[in-house]
Amino acid sequence: MVIQEREVEFSAMRAQGAGGQHVNKVSSAVHARFAVAGSSLPPDVKERLLALKDRRITADGVLVIKAQRHRSQDLNRADALARLQAVIDSVALPPKRRKPTRPTLGSQRRRVEAKVARGQTKRLRGQVKGGE
Repeated sequence: MVIQEREVEFSAMRAQGAGGQHVNKVSSAVHARFAVAGSSLPPDVKERLLALKDRRITADGVLVIKAQRHRSQDLNRADALARLQAVIDSVALPPKRRKPTRPTLGSQRRRVEAKVARGQTKRLRGQVKGGE
C-alpha cells in the first residue's frame, strides 16, 4: 500500500552536525509527520503500526521521521517518504501464525543422553573415596 503524500505533513529545519557555513544558513533537514489514526491505511495495518515499539511513534499516534542525510531539502523529503514507506511495508503483511510442533523422539533421546553424559562427567570430578 502506497502512502498518499497529502497525508504526510512536512516541515523544514536546519540540519544538525558538521557541515561548515552552509549548514547554518539553509533549512535542508525535513521532519515528516504521519498521523496513523487519521490515515487511509486499513485498520489492521494501523493497529500493527501503533503496536510497534518504535521511539519515532509519539503517544498521540504520530510517526515522525527526520531526514537530514542530503544537502538538498528535496532529496531529504524523498528520503523521509521512502523511510516512512519502509516502516509501513514492514507491518503491511500480518505475521505468520506459528504452528506448534513437538520434538522428535530421536531429539528427545539425544537430549537425555547428553544430560546423562554431562552428569557422569560431573560425578567424576568429585572427591576420590577410600584414600590411603
